Amino acid sequence: MPVRAAAPVPVPAHSPVPFGQFIVKVHGRCNLACRYCYLYEGPDRTWRDRPATAAPAVLDRAASRIAEHAAAHALRDLSLVLHGGEPLLAGAGRLAAFTGLVRERVPRGCTVHATVQTNATLLTEDRIATLARHGIRVGISLDGGLAAHNTLRVDHAGRPSWPAASHGARLLAERHPEAYAGILTVVDPRTDPAEVYASLLALRPPALDLLLPHGNWSAPPPGLPAAGPGGPGDSGRPNRPTPYGDWLSAVFDRWWSAGRRETRIRLFEECLALLLGLPGATESLGLDPVNAIVIETDGAIEQVDSLKSAYDTAAAIGLDIFRHTLDDATRHPAVAARQSGAASLAAGCRACPLLTVCGGGHYAHRYRAGHGFTNPSVYCADLQRLIRHVAARLTEATTPGPASEGGPG
Repeated sequence: MPVRAAAPVPVPAHSPVPFGQFIVKVHGRCNLACRYCYLYEGPDRTWRDRPATAAPAVLDRAASRIAEHAAAHALRDLSLVLHGGEPLLAGAGRLAAFTGLVRERVPRGCTVHATVQTNATLLTEDRIATLARHGIRVGISLDGGLAAHNTLRVDHAGRPSWPAASHGARLLAERHPEAYAGILTVVDPRTDPAEVYASLLALRPPALDLLLPHGNWSAPPPGLPAAGPGGPGDSGRPNRPTPYGDWLSAVFDRWWSAGRRETRIRLFEECLALLLGLPGATESLGLDPVNAIVIETDGAIEQVDSLKSAYDTAAAIGLDIFRHTLDDATRHPAVAARQSGAASLAAGCRACPLLTVCGGGHYAHRYRAGHGFTNPSVYCADLQRLIRHVAARLTEATTPGPASEGGPG
């Protein structure tokens, strides 16, 4: 599918968009000490002064605030993400009780889709059964499906997490596949893309999220240069390296050519949808407003954690669930900036033919110290590489002529 030049995108006056995804930090510490962790090893230090566990009063008020927001905006469904740290440190029973509280308090007719995001090391048969019984799906974070892929995911004593994590993932797939939400993996271009993809398939995930590492122009991810003296304006030049775009394109080809849907890969499905002019629903692509908000263990209302990779307190907005409503958060200037579509993008992004697909990339990846977030993504060239590659494969599959390899069924 040819990528045509984008028409100018109108920038209407911003109206607050209600939140639909509520990320609740039930536990603020982790049993692992992953050496690359942007949260505990990154520039943000706010976690140090917060309680390790959300108190009952915090969870009670969080449930009420979420229900209040759902009622005010007549939400028909919402996403409740139980997060951390490692949320299972709070106990599966406590996660179930909090989820039940939210479901009791939301208006009749509002469906709560609950998920816990875990490193899988604490998954046991009993805990999985408890989560499944209470309608909580389980998302797993791994660096790949082999021990060699997870060497940087160690506990605080330096011991590998893979034996426990792989055991937990297999237990989930075998005993309660209906509760298996999928696997989240951060892209490492130093690995073999086909091997990583095949190894993850062996864990039988119904879906994969392939995420770019949280880097920016001042702290670039491995393999990418920082902005030069002239800034990040050269980010899309043909000679700029694209190790992440190359890696993702290789996995796309393996996934696309399988002849059947082996698993869902959110990034690829969203890219295809946006190329076809359909709505997107991912923070990494497209211009749809971000509708996620975080409630921390102390009750603070914050933007999503990825911003903490930019600088200390980057996610903070100075609000909390005891003194403020979630509607107050939608009106905060920092949140409004993330809901204003093209208006918050750099001039070069607004003029780019890939604008409606790329959407400027992930907000956190645009940061440059002293210049804020009004920059192209540090992954600009990589995103161009992937989007053009997907567009070309889509064109091959939809152009009349000799039968060509089709995408997943």
